Amino acid sequence: MEELAKRIRTVSPSKTLAISAKAKAMKRAGEDVISFGVGEPNFPTPEHIVAAAEDALAKGYTKYTPSAGLPELRRAICSKFHRDNGLEYEPSQIIVSNGAKHSIFNACFALIDEGDEVILPAPYWLTYPEAVRLCGGVPVVIQASKRTGFKITPDELRAAITERTKLFIFNSPCNPTGAVYTEEEVRALASVCEEAGIYVISDEIYEKLVYGEKKPFSFAACSPYMKAHTVTVNGVSKTYAMTGWRIGYLAAPPAIARAIDSFQSHTTSNPNTIAQYAALKALSSSEAAVEEMVARFARRRLAMIERISDMVGAYCIIPDGAFYCMLVVSGAYGKSFDRRKIENSEDFAEVLLDAAKVAVVPGSAFGADDCVRLSYALSMEEMLEGLERIDAFLMSLR
Repeated sequence: MEELAKRIRTVSPSKTLAISAKAKAMKRAGEDVISFGVGEPNFPTPEHIVAAAEDALAKGYTKYTPSAGLPELRRAICSKFHRDNGLEYEPSQIIVSNGAKHSIFNACFALIDEGDEVILPAPYWLTYPEAVRLCGGVPVVIQASKRTGFKITPDELRAAITERTKLFIFNSPCNPTGAVYTEEEVRALASVCEEAGIYVISDEIYEKLVYGEKKPFSFAACSPYMKAHTVTVNGVSKTYAMTGWRIGYLAAPPAIARAIDSFQSHTTSNPNTIAQYAALKALSSSEAAVEEMVARFARRRLAMIERISDMVGAYCIIPDGAFYCMLVVSGAYGKSFDRRKIENSEDFAEVLLDAAKVAVVPGSAFGADDCVRLSYALSMEEMLEGLERIDAFLMSLR
């Protein structure tokens, strides 16, 4: 008899965190490793947010909150949706959770029945298919083309929909590609979803991290129907450099919100109380620190694109948002380094880490085995040095 349940045996460990763990172990051993791995701003959490957490501790705000989150935080999130997305929600439609990843799992658990098909554009964030499978769903992958900047078309979405399709998981700005869909593109996809009568989880965690003229647009803002059939996921981790605080949130139609609140009350109770007070401060304050962080990311993005353009044997699709770049490295496949042959993105990442002390995430984790993901959420100096090492590594392959 199998010791583990079938559902848990289907889960693959996070390759993002696995690469990061190996790189950190090498650093602890004294090796000079540069990591392009985990998506985490290298900026400290802004001081006024930290001060709000300290103030909450000093005032003794260390007890349970409602399972869906502090009422005042949920009101602030409603204000944020009105201000930034033109969406009106009641606080009862907001569920605060332990990070956006938790919110996504909650939404999947509430919406997916055994055998339901869930459409995922690829490259996708690596947790999406795992969450779908854990909830009994069947991931249906649409491979986005490099010619369209890793964005799917309405015709591709329509062709993937069957009578068993329940849900479409949408992410813009996208992790791992940095693709940002325009309002026109979002509305076109929403029309297909509305025609088919399917639900949407719209992951908008990177909405503030956009560059140039591109502007993100919320799926739920497309029509009253889509608002009533969309769960919008967001959080404070990326925008406010609060990754370790673990506060995410979602906005959902009333019945779905009630179901998720009930579920969360039995699984985790409330998110960390002190972190909620910090998130309240983040959402209620000036975004000057956010704007400065985005400006610095924009400079790194340009520097990364320019450096990659000089590489031989690799290239990238220019990202418009988030802080990632997909480096196409399939030109290295079939070549070797020190008699170690590279056949796929996992080989490339493993040999690169050992040979050049540079950590990247294999694209196979995202459904894009011809690529590796680079994050530019590290310092400019480290980033440029890491890119030099990658270039030298590519030139050394035979």
